[in-house]
Amino acid sequence: MPDITISSFDGKSFGAYCAMPAKGHGPGLIVIQEIFGVNVSMRQICDDFAAKGYIAVCPDLFWRQQPGVQITDKTPAEWDRAMELYKGFDGEAGVRDLLSTLAYVRTMKGCSGKVGAVGYCLGGRLAYLMASRSDVDATSSYYGVGLDGLLDEIHEIRMPLILHIAALDKFVPEPVRQKILKAVARNPVIQAYVYEGVDHAFARPGGQNYNKAAAELANERTNQLFTEYLQG
Repeated sequence: MPDITISSFDGKSFGAYCAMPAKGHGPGLIVIQEIFGVNVSMRQICDDFAAKGYIAVCPDLFWRQQPGVQITDKTPAEWDRAMELYKGFDGEAGVRDLLSTLAYVRTMKGCSGKVGAVGYCLGGRLAYLMASRSDVDATSSYYGVGLDGLLDEIHEIRMPLILHIAALDKFVPEPVRQKILKAVARNPVIQAYVYEGVDHAFARPGGQNYNKAAAELANERTNQLFTEYLQG
């Protein structure tokens, strides 16, 4: 069941990649894409979560611009296209599409009713917004961009959220990082981890900045979160 169709809030529809656990049932997990679309890396992440027992769904959030985007971080041309898509992305519409995805996953055959969210880069920002704007059961945000502009929503986050922050992230300079850390410390359900010596996208499978040790540590923390709050 690799591809599904989800109804959007405005009466249209968009695609999503869906990886099912071998047993056919379990908690749901919304896997939120980077700026490269629902590509091989995102599908691999979904497959890995499915192997752990989750119904992992990665919605195509660029469908309003170009449905089915699947590019990588390997060439300048792909980076240029990814940045075009990022700049043209309607973030508010994207959040509403994620809310539609949440409603869909919760009613899927085999879903336990509990649903988490995990996102990377652009998806890290959107994961934070899912934590603040939905009743998702647990959330993990990897190197989210632009979180400093969303700190007024911290008090809305009531379920566990992990923020994975790269110390050398070129998109989150030190003053911005300190602002985020100071703000999130006010909400006890948020746990922020800073990974020293690594850059943005350190957990992207096969990516330019992939760091095995940091990725494994971040993923273990995410797995522990979801085991406790989705499978427990």
